[in-house]
Amino acid sequence: MGFLRTRIPANEASPEASGNDDATLVKRAQHGDAQAFALLYRRYLDQVYTFAANRLDSREAAEDVTQAIFLKAVASLPQCRERERFAGWLFAIARNVINDQYRSRRFDTEPLEFDTEIEDPALSPERLAEQAEAARHLAALRERCLAAGERELLDLRLLGLNDREIADALGRTHGAVRTAQYRVVQKLRDCMELPSETKEVAHVDR
Repeated sequence: MGFLRTRIPANEASPEASGNDDATLVKRAQHGDAQAFALLYRRYLDQVYTFAANRLDSREAAEDVTQAIFLKAVASLPQCRERERFAGWLFAIARNVINDQYRSRRFDTEPLEFDTEIEDPALSPERLAEQAEAARHLAALRERCLAAGERELLDLRLLGLNDREIADALGRTHGAVRTAQYRVVQKLRDCMELPSETKEVAHVDR
């Protein structure tokens, strides 16, 4: 299946642009404006693909699932009543599609691979190396210290979703998500402070 990951120009993608926020685009798309949905597709494509790729066993699987997610989203768009909360609604669909793939095809999950490609050419090689090392460190902590549900919450936060959007995606209350995020942060901090041998024991016993 062909899969094109494109980036919409910043002046078109900015939610602050007049008439270009999610709620307005969803409303237009619900009334048959294909260009409006194309803008939503291009706005969220990279995030949805990353979310899928972190959970599936190959790039091809992630590409196929990403296409399935957006096909389901466009078919279900009339059911998106809270248009300003489109991002959470879309990631709820993403979770369901990925879970269906687990059940039907039994994909193996892969450890989280943080994208360490930095687009800003002004960053120095030293800064790039620091960011890459920080990403690797966080990925290792994620795998070692967090349970599956906690990893999912962390992934959504790292993709830029806010508390309410994460709550929508996970089917939880806003308060529950805020509490869970606090616990995840505290768990990561505690894990960073443990001696290496203690971390290994904690990981095995969990």
